Amino acid sequence: MSATGVAEKAESTHLKVCPHTFAYIVYMSKIIVSRCFVLIFTALPKTTLTVKPNPAFTGETVTLMCSVTYASRWNYQWYKDRNYNVVSQSVRHTITGNTLTISRAAESDQGLYWCEGNRVSRPTSSQPGDPVTLTVEGQLLCVFVIKMDTIYIIFIRETVTMRCDIQGGGDSNWNYIWYNNSQLFIPFNTKPEYRISPVYRSNSGSYTCEGVKGNKFSKTSDAVQLTVSDQPQPVLSISPQWLNPGDSVTLSCEVDKTSIAWRFSWYRTVPYRAGLPSLSDKSYSLQPLSDNVTSEDSYTQIPAGPTPTGGYVCRAGRGDPVYDTLYSEPQFLWSGVSLTVNPNTTQHFTSKSLSLICELKGNSTGWRLKRHTETAWRSECPSTWRSITESTCTITSLTTWYSGVFWCESGSGENSNAVNITVNGMSIVQHSLIFHKYGDVILESPVHPVTEGDSVTLTCTFRHQGTNPKLNTDFYKDGTLIKNETTGEMTIPTVSKSDEGFYKCKSGEGESPESWVTVRGEKTFMITS
Repeated sequence: MSATGVAEKAESTHLKVCPHTFAYIVYMSKIIVSRCFVLIFTALPKTTLTVKPNPAFTGETVTLMCSVTYASRWNYQWYKDRNYNVVSQSVRHTITGNTLTISRAAESDQGLYWCEGNRVSRPTSSQPGDPVTLTVEGQLLCVFVIKMDTIYIIFIRETVTMRCDIQGGGDSNWNYIWYNNSQLFIPFNTKPEYRISPVYRSNSGSYTCEGVKGNKFSKTSDAVQLTVSDQPQPVLSISPQWLNPGDSVTLSCEVDKTSIAWRFSWYRTVPYRAGLPSLSDKSYSLQPLSDNVTSEDSYTQIPAGPTPTGGYVCRAGRGDPVYDTLYSEPQFLWSGVSLTVNPNTTQHFTSKSLSLICELKGNSTGWRLKRHTETAWRSECPSTWRSITESTCTITSLTTWYSGVFWCESGSGENSNAVNITVNGMSIVQHSLIFHKYGDVILESPVHPVTEGDSVTLTCTFRHQGTNPKLNTDFYKDGTLIKNETTGEMTIPTVSKSDEGFYKCKSGEGESPESWVTVRGEKTFMITS
């Protein structure tokens, strides 16, 4: 093609040809051939922006990379949200080559980003690429869970499983970091659960966890306080403790009030028998009651046949494998057969004498006096009773060692009521700067339950009563002052169930121990023709 032809072609595409022989013309990307050479012209290059990760979480590191698809050296300018809002270097924003790095991303960093390239050797800028929206979300919440029906009061030698859940973060590719009292103790565990078996008191503490995925960190979980306590011993109560014919009996077993998910086992004490669970000193075995294990903390027994008097014990267990508490202290169910005490009071001074008498009914034989203390079971006077008419045991000089629960037991396992005897010895105890004297005062209270509607008198007695027979005396019920008497005596004229509780007295001579006063239902009378 001649030059004239080329020029004509250019003109036909609206290209402007220079009049000079060796000139050239460019319009968009069209090629104009001069008589000597060919030139190719293109549009300005366009940038490409990549953002990783996107979306990002607060605290993460975000990398923005700007690239120009044209082989040359470029400098880069970064913009956010508006044309005049240039992103510059700062503590958290670093520009290196074609990369903008945002450290510890915050929600204020989210927005519209784009970049522009400038050639180093020529004053030419690229076209801005398509903007990219960076989203910065709040950190994933790490939730700490102790798996035992949300029980945080754990007992020694139980098993505890802790779990760290990442809310909204999926279940895969996370590692888990565990802290106890803010100290790292398990770094980068690949499993969300951590199990301690058995657990000890040293494992108590404030636990938190975090999730880690690459350079992504979750928020630290809220702290969970794990308390490891000693093996618990439940407390058994029996209502009523004095049984009338036809009465039903309810046993209640209470473990630590802050713990849950227990199942309860119920037992009756029987003479020691191999093959049955036994108390630690093997003085008695424990015979399971029917329907022995319940999820409720109470057990109602409706007697059939002979009155089921005697001792009862409970125990609780939970978890898989089952973790058992200690056995409760025995509690006793008593019938109308009674043990009487002379003098007829539950509290006694040391060096005084005490007689215990089994008042038996029917043709029961082989009765003996039994005693239970906090540390052991003991038999008292078992060989001195020649017949039921001579069933008296006399202690000529009491010591505090004789304090305990006494009752009568037949060879066939029948039991009388129990009497809790307290022998008060002399002692002086200092509280703060005040010295308190104990042992010179006792409270005379009924040995047997008081019937509703009856009158009862409580008397504060002093070891040296002759020197000052009547002193100004305070009377307490369940630790609360209820009355002051100048006679040393307090009378409840009409007893009700609300009067049941622990009583003690206090005067200038000292303070008595507490005694439990039991109140049972009103007497009923049957009139027959």
